[in-house]
Amino acid sequence: MDAPQWIDVDIPVPGASLPGGLVVPREARGIVAFAHGSGSSRFSRRNQQVAQALNDRGLATLLFDLLTAEENTRDLITAEYRFDIPLLARRLTEAVDWLANHAPTRALAVGLFGASTGAAAALIAAAERPRLVGAVVSRGGRPDLAGDALPRVLAPTLLIVGGWDTDVIALNQQAAQRLNCEHRIVIVPEATHLFEEPGKLDEVARLAGDWFVQCLSPADG
Repeated sequence: MDAPQWIDVDIPVPGASLPGGLVVPREARGIVAFAHGSGSSRFSRRNQQVAQALNDRGLATLLFDLLTAEENTRDLITAEYRFDIPLLARRLTEAVDWLANHAPTRALAVGLFGASTGAAAALIAAAERPRLVGAVVSRGGRPDLAGDALPRVLAPTLLIVGGWDTDVIALNQQAAQRLNCEHRIVIVPEATHLFEEPGKLDEVARLAGDWFVQCLSPADG
């Protein structure tokens, strides 16, 4: 069977258009939108590796830039946008709405995969769109930065943290205490913040795939 192709798309947001890549396997069971971490983009090697693993399990994926080219250039100097969680969350929410109205994806249940600060954006978007977002996965994320949105999240949420990422483990545990939805923290042994050790990102992809396959199903109508 031929592998599904990457399709270039543009996500419209107020005052801008954000480039992305959409992959939709035949008979996809759901779609996962990625919110990358600080200073990253749709070309994040780690997110692309996880996305490929999800595609192999029949899940569609959307990777897109949360910042415009101009914003990214400025952010490389000032770092002013990468921690602008409200901005990142608004843009991810716009992407969720776009998926709900885009013909190839509108029948698919939506999951969100957030890395680093993108995890906070994912949780806020899930809180803002409870009828559209069916699952959330955080990889080495900062869910604590979602703040008061945490108790409003309804989507089942998986928090994956490296065993050697001790500060982030504590922040995830604090955030989990504020979640009222089904949730779970999984600590991957002998892994650092970026899961760069051999096989550790594969483990993240497996855990994420299991969670999304379990939680996502075709939307009615």
